[in-house]
Amino acid sequence: MGFLGFSAARCGLVVAAVLPLATGCGDRDAGDPAPTESSLTAPLGPEKYRTEVVPRAYVEAFGGGTIYYPAGRPPGERLGAVTIVPGSRGYQSGMAWYGPLLASRGFIVFTIDTLHLKDQPAKRSLELEAALTYLATRSAVASHVDAERLAVMGHSLGGGGTLDLAATRPNLKAAIPLMPYDKAKDFSNVRVPTLVVAAQHDKIAPVGKHAEVFYRSIPASQPKAYLEIAGATHSFPKRRDATLAKYVIAWLKRYVDGDKRYDRFLCPGPQNDPHVARYASDCTPR
Repeated sequence: MGFLGFSAARCGLVVAAVLPLATGCGDRDAGDPAPTESSLTAPLGPEKYRTEVVPRAYVEAFGGGTIYYPAGRPPGERLGAVTIVPGSRGYQSGMAWYGPLLASRGFIVFTIDTLHLKDQPAKRSLELEAALTYLATRSAVASHVDAERLAVMGHSLGGGGTLDLAATRPNLKAAIPLMPYDKAKDFSNVRVPTLVVAAQHDKIAPVGKHAEVFYRSIPASQPKAYLEIAGATHSFPKRRDATLAKYVIAWLKRYVDGDKRYDRFLCPGPQNDPHVARYASDCTPR
């Protein structure tokens, strides 16, 4: 199924199903307008999007998922893509809001299920990689995936899997571990631009034993940032939040799309933002 496979009416039904607060799919503006605070915190971007379900029975190395992709792009145009995995006992439905958020801003997004609900980070890393391969080679939108502009995200154990994959696959353009949990603590071999997102009141993956440690272990020579959401708990990434959306979008736009206009949202980062408990970044222009 190509980028023009569904009608606008069908798109509206999909949005209502996965993002009840949205009123429509949006319209793609001509060109690529400069980012603003309001454009990054809006529930949807300017582009219409569509979905493609990948049943579990169609794949072997992960548990199936849902692909979200921009509609109306020219034939043959290739886009950056991100695969997202949930945490322990989690399903792709918990990560579903990132699909419309990012597809409406020009990314191809694949939210996946794991083979087993308790899969550990190393296994989730393999599932993320298998999903990236499927997306770029076998999926209905494979011809539109730029295999040189891939990124990964994951929550909790999925965040650990995200870091594990970033440590072994340096050709990724970006990694975003959300409230990551991993028994491994040393990620000094990560060579992927990484945004570590933490929750101030995380009791499952306390920041002092997980997110902070992971962030510090990533070499300062690599683009990296640490975002700690004020008042948040471990399950925070499973519901839509404008602050989290802002930094996820900015990170992917900057490092997957290479758009330096997003630097100003990442460096020096938030100033006196009550929604952010702490923020750190290498702040090296690239």
